Amino acid sequence: MGMDASPPRVLLVDDDPLVARAVQRLLETRYAVEHVGTREEITHLLSHRVGVDQWQAILLDVDMGPVSGFEVLARLRDARNPTAVVMLTGDDSAATATAALRGGAFHYVVKPPRAAVLNDIVDLAVRRTQLHRDLPQQVDTKALPDGLLVGKSAPMQELKRTLPRIGAANVGVLISGESGVGKEVVARALHLASPRAERPFVPLNCGAIAEGLIDSELFGHTRGAFTGATSSRPGVFAEADGGTLFLDEIGDMPLPVQARLLRALQEREVRAVGSDSARSVDVRVIAATNVDLSRAVQEGRFRADLFFRLNVVNLRVAPLRERLDDLPLLAQAMLQRHAPGLGITIAQDALEAMEAYAWPGNVRELENAIQHALALTTTHEISLASLPGAIATSRQPARMPQGSSPMVPIVVADADMSLTEAKRRAAADFERAYLLRLLEQSKGSIASAARQAGIDRTNFRRLLHRHGIDSSRFK
Repeated sequence: MGMDASPPRVLLVDDDPLVARAVQRLLETRYAVEHVGTREEITHLLSHRVGVDQWQAILLDVDMGPVSGFEVLARLRDARNPTAVVMLTGDDSAATATAALRGGAFHYVVKPPRAAVLNDIVDLAVRRTQLHRDLPQQVDTKALPDGLLVGKSAPMQELKRTLPRIGAANVGVLISGESGVGKEVVARALHLASPRAERPFVPLNCGAIAEGLIDSELFGHTRGAFTGATSSRPGVFAEADGGTLFLDEIGDMPLPVQARLLRALQEREVRAVGSDSARSVDVRVIAATNVDLSRAVQEGRFRADLFFRLNVVNLRVAPLRERLDDLPLLAQAMLQRHAPGLGITIAQDALEAMEAYAWPGNVRELENAIQHALALTTTHEISLASLPGAIATSRQPARMPQGSSPMVPIVVADADMSLTEAKRRAAADFERAYLLRLLEQSKGSIASAARQAGIDRTNFRRLLHRHGIDSSRFK
């Protein structure tokens, strides 16, 4: 709860004195709860909101007579104060959850709250507040293993700066980013920077498991629990006990399984399929997604309460096109990993082609390209000719097929634009032009265009959606 001897201070904003007293009773053994509820008190709070940082969490009722809870939330967020806000609501609907999420709330609790749930959520809120207040402080980047996070770009330096502090905190982390950016590497870095570093790190790709088997993978099963269960086996929660469980592609998890995962996180116990007894587990969960989970919540494809539980801290891993400064270092690290001690280098024209390429498959695609080049090279230097075709031709001006539509020109940087922003915009323009060229050549065939790009069709479609490109108009 923190190093101070005094209990964390929690502010309760609710105009119903009966509800307020009930909430205070549920929290008073662990927190110092202060209550405001009249229009005058709320107005004073908002007019002096710089003092909000004296509390470690704020409980805010949605349906107050004097003023809208969402209006208060917006005013608090405008103050850019890191204090976590938990919304209290009598409406357990997706619309309310979405409004809270969009407004910047950390979590929400349905009234009347259960003591265990309320205390658990407030505890997470307090930890989140303390973590965000600590982040600007100087941290020891040596806590990260050498060579695990490669790069010198601004996004990578920021990631390296914050990872040790987040790793040390026993809170949930949601890592977001496109496929192939290295989200599992970031999760491993968090684990190794945490007090759990000596315990297991267990990864599970939620998108690679059939819906009927994911419960068994997560929670385990007993012998005879289902057809084919010839022996008992522990799930990944049991395997990660004391350590870290990394749930990749969490956005692909079916809704019924999301409910059971949420219960396991709240109760800190799991029940194997076919078992009558539960097992206590001590697991830190780090999740990752390449989809917009907030949008998935709005569309009813992902539970809002699970999202709040996982998203105590959000880390975004930038795509490779936004950190091209890292490319030479990443490529060299991959050469050392796949061809150690051979002293293989990259020719200048090959490096220029790699830096001009948009890398829709990100770091994973870069590693595939390095392995491809190593297989073809006969010297101690990777040449332009040894790179995959799409990368090797990225330096050449795109030839427009007769009668095709013009491509989007590469942006000319404004004088006041930073180098990072200029590269980002140029990479985005190039990526769109490259996708258009592939679709022209393939006559709108996504399978053919994705194969030429060296990525799977799902990620190719995501790129088309991001750039607003309709493949059907090329057929």
